[in-house]
Amino acid sequence: MISSKAHGFTLIELVMVIVIVGILAGLSTQLITLPVTSYLNLQRRTTLVNTADSALRRMQRDIRQALPNSLRITEGGTVIELLHTIDGGRYRKSSATLSSSASLPPDAGCGSLAADVLNIPLSDDCFEILGTLSDEFKSTKPITDQYLVVFNTGDSTGNAYADNINKAKLTQLSTNFIKFNAFAFPLASPEQRFFIVDTPIAYACINKQLLRYDFYPITAIQPNLPSSEFGQVQADNIASCEFTYATGTATRSGLVTLKITLTDAAGESVQLLHQVHVDNLP
Repeated sequence: MISSKAHGFTLIELVMVIVIVGILAGLSTQLITLPVTSYLNLQRRTTLVNTADSALRRMQRDIRQALPNSLRITEGGTVIELLHTIDGGRYRKSSATLSSSASLPPDAGCGSLAADVLNIPLSDDCFEILGTLSDEFKSTKPITDQYLVVFNTGDSTGNAYADNINKAKLTQLSTNFIKFNAFAFPLASPEQRFFIVDTPIAYACINKQLLRYDFYPITAIQPNLPSSEFGQVQADNIASCEFTYATGTATRSGLVTLKITLTDAAGESVQLLHQVHVDNLP
């Protein structure tokens, strides 16, 4: 008689294989999905941080170019406004400070060179610059919606936002002279400093966006900003923002604190804070 042996798996062996394969599959899934999930979370955080950092750096650049004492914050700390400075320098306040100027011809609109001083508090319309303006203004050219500001203190004695206090509309810039609509500046700058401004700039948190506004009229009271389609979007997904401004009257310095929080659709959030020192010496 020939004997034969049966070959195969028992039920217990089959169940054990299924259990082991299930455990290995679960471990493999976790080993794959956890790094992918971590990568996607990191990518979302990085996008949020980059967006917030880029917006805050843009705000920082504008704030550093603000006219001294022109920063103002409204709407519970969600809107910050400033007057944008194009250029600046020092004016001649006395003919006694004239150097040997035979090589410096008088400007046609300013009269004799000895008279090319800024006569504060008398009415004047032209003066000689001590030095020169930046490269942008080396050649004579007409001026549109640009203003000369002297001694902006930010209070009632010198507030460039208000009309007829300490700003005059420019009519012409040249290498060494500035011409403007006849105006009597009430107070002279102790440092003989002047500034040229062109437009207000405002940042506002509206409808979960950080918006930048510019090229709108200068007004004594901060205006209601237009709807969001007129603003330049700096950042989306804004959950909250807070702008504060602290000044020191003795040192004429200021500290602007910018804090924004971004939250994306997945619920990922980041909060960034920048602080900007500003020189308020008028």
